[in-house]
Amino acid sequence: MDKLIHDFSYGLFFWVAIIFVILIILMRKFAWKPILEALNAREEGITNALEAAENAKKELAQLNADNERILKEARIERDAMLKEARTLKDKIVADAKEEANEQADTIITNAKQAIEIEKQAALAELKSQVAGISIEIAKKVIKSELASEASQLELVEKSLKEVTLN
Repeated sequence: MDKLIHDFSYGLFFWVAIIFVILIILMRKFAWKPILEALNAREEGITNALEAAENAKKELAQLNADNERILKEARIERDAMLKEARTLKDKIVADAKEEANEQADTIITNAKQAIEIEKQAALAELKSQVAGISIEIAKKVIKSELASEASQLELVEKSLKEVTLN
């Protein structure tokens, strides 16, 4: 370091200082302006990107709020639809039961009427058969009792005695 101080040259210092100043002027004119412009553009781009990110964050929050609102409305609508479906199902089941009961009552009434008609027909047929059998029996009894002329005369006299003339 001692040698550096003893060998100091003012001419060399002067030319180095001039070259340094020229270099700074050239750098300022040709390099610093584009570098500063690039830095400013980058800073502006970063600022814009931050603003866009903030806007996107706000939009996302708004979209989330809208989604929550839509989901809430959808749940309410779903619940209303389910309630309506249950009500409709209950009504259909009640109507079906009522119609089934009405049909069952109609079938029972028709069956009772049919049974009564069949019963009346059977009783009429039975009466007819009993009457026919009774007539046949009476024919046979009368035929056997009235086979002789004496028994016929006796029956006529007996019948005349029972009948009184007024």
